[in-house]
Amino acid sequence: MLNHDDSDPAIDEVRAVRREISARFDHDPRKLVEHYMQLQRRHAERLIAVGEDCDAVERRSTPVR
Repeated sequence: MLNHDDSDPAIDEVRAVRREISARFDHDPRKLVEHYMQLQRRHAERLIAVGEDCDAVERRSTPVR
């Protein structure tokens, strides 16, 4: 387990951005989920489908960079 002396700048930045996004939605979990669901719909072509019934490589419309 990390203590404050072992903080990672990249992790700290991710946490700061997550706090900012949460604040934009009044720290309301329902609003946050709706926001992320909208992003998921808006950027569906970037997602990789997984599961028993799909082949992720065939379903990807654009290459991952």
